[in-house]
Amino acid sequence: MSSRVDVDEIQITHGEKLLSAVLALFLLIGGIWVYVKIDDVVTTSSPPDVSYRGTPTEQASVNRLRDADRRLARAQEAAAAARDNLELRREAYRTALDANRPADQLEKEYNLAQARLAAAQIEVASARKAVADARPAADAAQRNIAKVQSGREHKRELLALVFRLLFTIASLAFAYWLLALLRRKKSRYYPVGMAFVAYAAILAFVGATDYLTDYFDPLDLGPLVLSLVGIVATLLAFVALQRYLAKRLPARRVRRRECPFCGYPVRENEHCEGCGRDVIAQCTRCNEPRRVGALHCGACGAA
Repeated sequence: MSSRVDVDEIQITHGEKLLSAVLALFLLIGGIWVYVKIDDVVTTSSPPDVSYRGTPTEQASVNRLRDADRRLARAQEAAAAARDNLELRREAYRTALDANRPADQLEKEYNLAQARLAAAQIEVASARKAVADARPAADAAQRNIAKVQSGREHKRELLALVFRLLFTIASLAFAYWLLALLRRKKSRYYPVGMAFVAYAAILAFVGATDYLTDYFDPLDLGPLVLSLVGIVATLLAFVALQRYLAKRLPARRVRRRECPFCGYPVRENEHCEGCGRDVIAQCTRCNEPRRVGALHCGACGAA
């Protein structure tokens, strides 16, 4: 038994609707997996985003600032230790003076601790000046390095966007092509085409939502392009469907004994009671009466 029947007369069963929904779900699972995998493939195939370390001059500037920061940290630790030692020596010296004990040695140690603290403070000031002198060049170098790294990251994201767009547009194109093919062939597998269209539409929505929530730069054109492509494709499919229906509608109305122009029941009348037009005309080949809109003449079989 042939499964080719008039698509417009197909009554899709609940089972077919359920299967088409399940098919769309599984297609969506696979499609989203591919959508995410595209970014992973682009990431692994492109150079690491942080591989750029700057020019030799920029690296020297960054290293100079790093060394100055380390020197400042060591100087501050030494100054803190010298301050603690000074406090201990001062307390020991005062205690000896209050107790009227010999304090010559303690006085020397106290004076030495003062000299060490002064030297540590001088080193801290010198280290801070070195940090201040090295920071402008290092900051400029780090900004340039970050700019280059960001440019590489942007290129990677743009490449992933292009491949994702191509994948989504290809899914949309295939879905609409399959839907049109099944309709043209009047196949009972028409719900399969509807499942592919639903999958492609949801995939396009997922992609647009992904980029709309993550990007606020020229990459936002990705969802816009995807939206325009989807709108145009859907409108074209709608126009094609309407043309198909307009071509098939008169013959279908004739089979139902309706007026081919307005759809009003005409029964055996020669004129439509709804619009008043003639529904019976002469065949161009045999001049026998022929119902307007019929695919073939009932007398001679002419198309």
